[in-house]
Amino acid sequence: MAGRLRLIAAVALIVLGFSLLHPAEAQSSGPVFVIPLGGDINAALASSMKLAFAEAAREGAQLVILEIDTYGGLVNASDRVKTTIEASSIPVYAWVKKAISGGTYAALACDRIYMHPGATLGAVEPRYGDEPVTDEKTLSIIEGQLRAMAESRGRDPQIASAMVRKDIEIPGISEAGKLLTLTAAKAVEVGYAEGLASALEDIPGMAGISASEFITYQEPWSISFARFLSNPYVGGVLLAIGLAALVIEIFTSGFGVAGVIALLAFGLYFGGNIFAGFGRTEYVLVFVIGIVLVGAEIFTSGFGLLGVSGLLCVALSIVLSAANFTQGLLTLGLALLFAIVIILIAFRFLRKSSLWDKIILSDAETRERGYVGPQDLSGYLGAEGVAVTPLRPSGTVEVAGERLDALTDGVYIAAGTKIIVTGTSSGSVVVAEKND
Repeated sequence: MAGRLRLIAAVALIVLGFSLLHPAEAQSSGPVFVIPLGGDINAALASSMKLAFAEAAREGAQLVILEIDTYGGLVNASDRVKTTIEASSIPVYAWVKKAISGGTYAALACDRIYMHPGATLGAVEPRYGDEPVTDEKTLSIIEGQLRAMAESRGRDPQIASAMVRKDIEIPGISEAGKLLTLTAAKAVEVGYAEGLASALEDIPGMAGISASEFITYQEPWSISFARFLSNPYVGGVLLAIGLAALVIEIFTSGFGVAGVIALLAFGLYFGGNIFAGFGRTEYVLVFVIGIVLVGAEIFTSGFGLLGVSGLLCVALSIVLSAANFTQGLLTLGLALLFAIVIILIAFRFLRKSSLWDKIILSDAETRERGYVGPQDLSGYLGAEGVAVTPLRPSGTVEVAGERLDALTDGVYIAAGTKIIVTGTSSGSVVVAEKND
């Protein structure tokens, strides 16, 4: 019995010895799943993050590495990304290349942070367009969330506060009057990063994890397309194409290719912004109302209230559908500039094509085609004649042996009355009763 116990103990010691010699291999249980987080943080990216973490779970990943390279984005979208990270059952490490504003939100939500040697982290000042948000309620909420994330990882919460508020001074770390942005080395020094990593593949080893397989998340094309469409420069081009096509469609008969292009361009602009979380369906309705008002103005004389109201609705819907007011104005300005260029080029090209005849009326009323212009009656001015028919006030007179259509100034002249020609009007002579 004692011999068996010694044998079991010896086997256990041998197994334990091998496990101590290869500690990293004992932790290897799946691939490392890499999720890039770059560009503007908007609703489309937040949706993409949720899909990415679901895919990591399906792949049986032992670790998720979030590759962060962003200047931030929308506050609500950044909060959605943070929530997705915190809900992950798989450990999440951040590899930071650039984590500004919303990027810091994502980084602090991770279990560990590793910095690229040239990386920066911080400057979490909420902004509306180009202007900082000064509302105390908003600042307090964001500051509180950052402090909570820092405390949960054993990091100094005061440093998190200095990333949100300019008035916080921390000796040797943050100056008063400036938002705190940490360099890679400083982040490691103050405990906001576990280390420096020049390559993403180095991170598992630094954490004591054996990784032989890396899987990089591929964002669905639909989300990538939506993020592409929400770019202000792309939006400007789409609107320019839409506006130019709409103008061409207005001047052509029926509904043709230009109308289809206009619908597609406007649909892509508003659809992309709605999917990215910027626009709303109400803005599309405002745009449609604007187009209808402008169209109604075209069929009325002059350019008044309908036209001005329509243009204002169109401009307002475009600006409101953008990420912020400044970006909306930029998109609108680019759209108008490009639209003018496209219209000029299009009409220059159309003049040389058969389509021009469908846009511009080119028929001429010539004598050869049976058209005769109004007769010049100015030679009868001052001539005398006689009313052939009663003038009530129009009728027929005879002057110098010629029968002419005649009008009076509204008075009645009986047939046989002597008249005198006092003027002409639209192919008729104007006459008055001659007083002897």
